[in-house]
Amino acid sequence: MRFKLHTLVDITETNARRGDEVFSVRQQQNFLTVLQTIGLRVNPSYTRSPVTSEAIPKSLNLGTEYKGKHTIWTFEFDIEYEDAINVDMMITDFEHVPVITNLKETAQFETASFITRSPTINNIFFELTDK
Repeated sequence: MRFKLHTLVDITETNARRGDEVFSVRQQQNFLTVLQTIGLRVNPSYTRSPVTSEAIPKSLNLGTEYKGKHTIWTFEFDIEYEDAINVDMMITDFEHVPVITNLKETAQFETASFITRSPTINNIFFELTDK
């Protein structure tokens, strides 16, 4: 099964480690937070790091409060076992998971966390792309 997530949070995969430049380490921490949160239920696999684009958040089911175009990170991943995880589970698992902000994101957030259940301030959205 293949899933895709879109987020306004900077989840750039930098492969930076402690001791490297702090900015890159913080970006990597956000990416690892995504992998670890998914990993609470399944072992995700992926072949491509998150990619960025400029889009209107509402067009990707992100919060309506974010006006105009913003930088959006899109990450696709696969899971091995059908129905081991679904979109509803990810919505629950990601709600209020802390993130590091003030990186390369163009949106401002009320709290430094993923928001999945608010139509106005959602900053992450999940979809099943291939069953």
